[in-house]
Formats: sequence, C-alpha cells, structure tokens
Amino acid sequence: MSAGVTVESTRIPGVVQVRPPFHQDARGSFAKPYSQAVLEGLGVPFPLAEVYWSQSAAGTVRGMHFQVPPTTIAKIVFATAGRVRDVVLDLRVGSPSYGLFEVFDLGPESGSIVVPVGCAHGFEVVDGPACLTYLQVGDFDSATDAGVRWDSFGMDWKTVDPILSARDSALPPLNEFDSPFRWEAS
Repeated sequence: MSAGVTVESTRIPGVVQVRPPFHQDARGSFAKPYSQAVLEGLGVPFPLAEVYWSQSAAGTVRGMHFQVPPTTIAKIVFATAGRVRDVVLDLRVGSPSYGLFEVFDLGPESGSIVVPVGCAHGFEVVDGPACLTYLQVGDFDSATDAGVRWDSFGMDWKTVDPILSARDSALPPLNEFDSPFRWEAS
C-alpha cells in the first residue's frame, strides 16, 4: 500500500475510505488493505492490535457496535468477499456530524473504511455470503462492548426482514443512548 493509494474524506470527521490499488487478472485479485507506515504518511495513524473477520449471509444486518470508555477502539473494516452496505454513525457529542451517518458500498475492490473512536459501525449484506475483516487499535472487551439499535437512527435499510442477532435486536435506540463520547477537534 503506497503508490496509488487514495483517501476519501466524508462529512463525518475521521471517517475516511482508503482505496489501495486493486489488481485483477485471470487468476483472481490481489490488494494490500493495510500498511501502518503508509496510513501514517496519509495522516491516518493506526497502530494495529487485533484482527477479526465475520462471514454473513445475504439479508443479514449487524450493528451498530462500538466500545465505550475506558476501552474504546477505532477500527478499519474491509470486505474480502460479497458486498455490503457499510454504515458508520457519529456518536461524539459536540461533533459537527453528531447523529449523522455515512453509507459505503463495500466489496473486495472498494478499499477500507476507517471508523474512529466514538462512531458506531454496522452493515447490511446485499450480496452474500460476505466476509468482512476488522483491524482494531485496541483489544475487544466484553465489559465495554455496546451498541445502538440498527433501526433507530434513520438509516434506510434495503432488507425488509433482516437476519439479526438477539443482541442487536435488544440494543437501545439512539434516542435513549447517553453517549460517553465527546468531540475533540484536532
């Protein structure tokens, strides 16, 4: 990841789409979705701590997830198979984009999405199965793992009857969530 990498800003501060070169030929495809040195050079510092992946069937909605203090985490998300509508929701009180969300069409050739601390993340599988990989700056902590309900913030999900986990169905709606995140302009 170096030459040819682009970073596209969004209306949510800190949420960017990183697009490394994506190579395809008769054998298949190849991409380098993470380079700490390149990201730092582009102004997106990201010291990697953990890597996760999920595989989800078409029609699945996962989210909207985050970790609350003291073990907050930022993440980079990218798809290696399938296609999702990836969603990032700003929960940082005082942010110029508080309560706003961005939607990304994410497939293997789309690059990755940087989700900063204080933003919730989720996705809807539109072509599955979809495999998403998560690079995180901190360790997962079940005691601070949290979320807001997937259908409580104005997102127009395309799936009429989504496949949901019991946990995601029971998350509080955004209007009942008392955010511990505060906007700190950089």
